[in-house]
Amino acid sequence: MDYKVSLLGLFIGILIGLTGMGGGALMTPALILFRLARPTLAVGTDLVWNALTKGVGSIVHIKQQTVDMRIVKRLAIGSIPGAVCGIGLLAYLRHHGIKSEDHLVVMVLGTALIGVALTLFFRTFFASKLPMLGTEGLSRGPAWLTSVIGLVVGFLVSITSVGSGTMIVASLVFIYPTTPLRKLVGSDIFHALFLVGVSAIGHMGLGTVNTKLLIGLLIGSVPGVVIGSRLSVIFPEKLLRPMLATTLLYLGAKLL
Repeated sequence: MDYKVSLLGLFIGILIGLTGMGGGALMTPALILFRLARPTLAVGTDLVWNALTKGVGSIVHIKQQTVDMRIVKRLAIGSIPGAVCGIGLLAYLRHHGIKSEDHLVVMVLGTALIGVALTLFFRTFFASKLPMLGTEGLSRGPAWLTSVIGLVVGFLVSITSVGSGTMIVASLVFIYPTTPLRKLVGSDIFHALFLVGVSAIGHMGLGTVNTKLLIGLLIGSVPGVVIGSRLSVIFPEKLLRPMLATTLLYLGAKLL
């Protein structure tokens, strides 16, 4: 087993523990740019790895009662069909050759990374200025708006493995401005378990999961998350978020 894979898992695991995000957004482009896996294989392997990570996180948030099932249901109504559509598109492109499939993944991934980076920059510098009026759980728009966001993100996640965390949380902050952030994060992680799980199963059906690569990543990422979580009390999040955003912006531009 290549030790470089486990070191990559360790590094990204630490970042996840420090910031609560960056798993799919960093893992997939890293696997592609370091030539550890072709684009579609990188996405499939990352999704399975991500699903296992989300499973552990979901248990913690359920015990802490930081999951709003209304938000989870609204997201899932859109995200699950979106993920199925994304997998269906990849399966269709496979009939036209692997190059067509991989080209789509790289293009959508690069665009998604730039979008996530800009979202992180916005959250870092402007999120604290958003008005917080009304009662907890108040929504800025109709319930279907949450499902529409789930649909778009579900499609992107199935193709790129990016967006199940950062994009949804950023959107929920606007839609549910008076809901505590810990509940938005908990709801997103629990919902992502289903979204990423469906996407992972789809990629397993397509044969785009590298088991050896997955095990190597887990060997490094599991202790990495623990280390990062402990270091999170030392490192200021306001400093880490723009650093992560800059990295994602660079990776997105590199892929495009």
